[in-house]
Amino acid sequence: MLIKICGVKDLSTAIFAIKAGAGALGFVFTHSKREITPQKAKKIIQNLPNKADIVKVGVFVDAPISLVTEIAEYCGLDILQFHGTESVNYCQKFQKPVIKAIKVGEKGNLFPHPLKYKGKVKAYLTDTYLKGVAGGTGLSFPWDKIDKIKDCGPVILAGGLNPGNIYQALNITNPYGVDVS
Repeated sequence: MLIKICGVKDLSTAIFAIKAGAGALGFVFTHSKREITPQKAKKIIQNLPNKADIVKVGVFVDAPISLVTEIAEYCGLDILQFHGTESVNYCQKFQKPVIKAIKVGEKGNLFPHPLKYKGKVKAYLTDTYLKGVAGGTGLSFPWDKIDKIKDCGPVILAGGLNPGNIYQALNITNPYGVDVS
């Protein structure tokens, strides 16, 4: 199972995550309490031990294609993760694999619906839907509602995961991976 630690802002956190078994590190390049500059992310990535063994993921929200491409190349990112209203066409503009965030509402509504991205993105990342919030809510959603997403491709479970609920969440969802901040 893939374990992704998102919101990495310093080298010590990155190294700790790798030693704890993380297979991917997420760097947030959008307005957030976890935002990092491309310069700082590049410095962390350049100083990672066993760089080839860890996947570097850039997290973006409705960023211009040229900016995403520039940051991805500058930092040496492996995968791009989109949390905004990025269209299928937008997601297909990149050479690197894409993870598309799908927000799950309390009644199981999916925003956007993953079916239109099927076969066009590498994986889906779940998050809790809150109007006007791109992600990182810290809130969980009804985990039994992700089957519609799993039918479209691999799912990385995120959204309100913590030591008190992770075991139950994994048992219910059996995801491809988990993402925690």
